[in-house]
Amino acid sequence: MKGKRIFGSVLIAIIGGMIALFAYSLIIGKPEIKSDTDTVSSEFVSFNNLPGDFKGETLNFNYAAEHTVRAVVHVKTITERRSHNQNPLYEFFYGDQYQRRLQPLLGFGSGVIISPDGYIVTNNHVIENSDEIEVVLNDKRTFKARVVGADPSTDLALLKIKAENLTFVPYGNSDDLRLGDWVLAIGNPFNLTSTVTAGIVSAKGRNLRILPGQYRIESYIQTDAALNRGNSGGALVNTRGELVGINSAIISPTGGYAGNSFAIPVTIVKKFVEDIKEFGEVQRAVLGVIIQDVTDKLTKEHNLKKIEGVFINGLRENGAAIEAGIKVGDVIISINGVEVNSTAELQEEITKFRPKDKVEVIIKRKGKTKQFDIILRNMQGNTSIIRSTDLILGAKFEELTKDVKDKYRISDGVKIVKVGDGLLKELGLRKGYIITRINDKRVDSVTDLKNNLGSERAIYSIEGVQPNGTFFSYKFRD
Repeated sequence: MKGKRIFGSVLIAIIGGMIALFAYSLIIGKPEIKSDTDTVSSEFVSFNNLPGDFKGETLNFNYAAEHTVRAVVHVKTITERRSHNQNPLYEFFYGDQYQRRLQPLLGFGSGVIISPDGYIVTNNHVIENSDEIEVVLNDKRTFKARVVGADPSTDLALLKIKAENLTFVPYGNSDDLRLGDWVLAIGNPFNLTSTVTAGIVSAKGRNLRILPGQYRIESYIQTDAALNRGNSGGALVNTRGELVGINSAIISPTGGYAGNSFAIPVTIVKKFVEDIKEFGEVQRAVLGVIIQDVTDKLTKEHNLKKIEGVFINGLRENGAAIEAGIKVGDVIISINGVEVNSTAELQEEITKFRPKDKVEVIIKRKGKTKQFDIILRNMQGNTSIIRSTDLILGAKFEELTKDVKDKYRISDGVKIVKVGDGLLKELGLRKGYIITRINDKRVDSVTDLKNNLGSERAIYSIEGVQPNGTFFSYKFRD
């Protein structure tokens, strides 16, 4: 009996061993197979210090920094300010020599060399109203600079120095920037020459509503690269060392860097430079529409199917859009195949064109898509190119909005938006002054101004309002 038990145990052990061997040959012994979703290729695995790209390769900022820092300059300005002596006795006894005295104001910012022959881009607000401009290169050479052209509506200015074979920053393409891309900001904060900071693209198409005028163009690139006072006009470059923007502004409760900085896209910069070099003036093309962003509230009010595009809530008389058949209530979806979902994006696309250019505009009207081919016009309502020689009395003007008229309690007038050499500059008239009458005739448009001056551009009298609300009047003959 005992022997049978031993034999049975041995038999069970042998059978168990055979089953285990058979199972091993079926499962364990065969080659291992893994799903593609579980496989991680070793060529994409690498332990690196951040920042890194999706392949695990360490990004190197050295090339971009070293090749652009030599092309970013320090811009210094001097503005002569006249102030009235507050003691009337000095004026009574000593006359005009004590009535006013010069008080120079010093300013500073940055600029970017964009060509080897000395062209430099900076912000308009860096050099605006300055009497002297000095440019200091990275190698400490100093040059006097002249203003080739400036545009308050984009906050850009083009300078020129007499120099050759300069290191410059090549243009990139701001349209190619994606959220999360690394960028470098180069400038001169707090007069600290050649400072480089890094950050990522946080957003595109930001409209901050900080520029003056009804035709302002704001479609900023937002980054978290540190900017401070003095960085204005400096370069925003990608990791290849290409210019993708001009640093312009920060949002801060204290005046110092607080985590957000803003740059003008290089697509706008390139168009500005080309226009100034070729015509002496920026060629602003307009659709002739009054627009607003599409919101959830707006879609419900106008029975729109989805939140997309840019809503048209008004049309300008004799404008390109109304002539083409665009209507109030239409929603612009794209310009030349580029989708637009904010007023800033739409303005940025239109800014790339000149008057007389044709653009393809896709709109939605009552849920149906329509296409319009529109020939853009200038701000005066025609397709002519405006040249610097078209300036009136050395100045450029714009017509007043209702808000401006209400503010100054006037019924007519045109505002000075740029002053060059000429009689108006000699009289002390600056940007922001409003002319209401010239040669004893009412002025309510640029056309009125031209007609009142006549072909000889003769001026006998001029009246208007200063930015502080004070009225002025000059007469040159009885």
